[in-house]
Amino acid sequence: MNNIEKSSFRVCVKCLTFNHVNYIEDAMNGFTMQETNFPFVCTIIDDASTDGEQKVIKHYLEQHFDLKEKSTIRNEETDNYALTFARHKTNHNCYFAILFLKYNHYSIKKPKYTYIKEWLNNSKYIAICEGDDYWTHPQKLQRQIDFLESNTDFTMACHRIKCYSQSRQKMISEEYCYHKSRKMKTKDIIYRTGLFISTCSIVYRKCVKDNYPDYCSKCHVGDYPLQIMCAMKGNTYYFDEVMGVYRVDNGSSWMGRQKWGAYSEERVNVIRSQIRMFRGFAKDYPKWEKIFHNKIVDHIIRFIPCQKGASKDDRDKYLSAFSEEINNFSTIELLEMKMRMNNNIFVRNILYKIISKRFSRKVMLYKES
Repeated sequence: MNNIEKSSFRVCVKCLTFNHVNYIEDAMNGFTMQETNFPFVCTIIDDASTDGEQKVIKHYLEQHFDLKEKSTIRNEETDNYALTFARHKTNHNCYFAILFLKYNHYSIKKPKYTYIKEWLNNSKYIAICEGDDYWTHPQKLQRQIDFLESNTDFTMACHRIKCYSQSRQKMISEEYCYHKSRKMKTKDIIYRTGLFISTCSIVYRKCVKDNYPDYCSKCHVGDYPLQIMCAMKGNTYYFDEVMGVYRVDNGSSWMGRQKWGAYSEERVNVIRSQIRMFRGFAKDYPKWEKIFHNKIVDHIIRFIPCQKGASKDDRDKYLSAFSEEINNFSTIELLEMKMRMNNNIFVRNILYKIISKRFSRKVMLYKES
């Protein structure tokens, strides 16, 4: 890499993309619209798309970037990718590093971020936006970075987002953490899962990942342990203003590929990896041990295949897979499991009242709305 490519950037934007031919231009527009007083680099890793996305990206570069000063590099050792690095024609603080992978890494569970470690390691902050989501506010990065620069005890900043339905072709809702801008509660980040904070809204300090433990890096999901680690290592802040869009009903996304409520070995392995993650945090951060224990219980109960249409065989296989953990459930935890497994609303309401009254506590963590 030349000196420009190696230079430090205030922010490195991580963007993973695969078969997002209809969405990637929105993501790139969201990057290039950012008005900042600091340089930032957008690292876009295309995981060997087959739908024509790479052609869209190349056309976008030709239109908006100064390719006279570009550099195209291949990994000479393994030829895993081709890299194009270029600066925006008019937004001179915006740089793109485009990596076209030569084969699909997701299918063989091969990591991709090693290819952009030069930019990750030389940036103070990391922002995230996958190729099917996009940013809508030109001051998004500037506002989040200004806040983190002025509040050194905060490790992450996020914001409200809109949800766009691909199937309905319109905005359908907004996702928000609170009804006003404020410091976030650590309990909320742990209890309310990685969906509590929209990934495309996150900016965090790169140092959060210093000495990142295996129980985080090897977890089947990446954003949730990152959010928890940010909360363990400092404070987190929420901007109650829409500055991005998250696409739902997108079959090519990670969320779209999940078979929620169905039994599968893959699903069990995902849950096991998250249980290992909770246990790792509980050991390293004993102040929050009880909350992480509660979260393990909730995680097992939450994904029991018990909704309408789920087979008894699937449910029995699932319960058997987590029998060791279930055998250590307390009485109230077993009651809560029974409540979740019962499809009769009347019976569930009775169980909820019994649990709330008998044990003098709300079961907000497990009660479905």
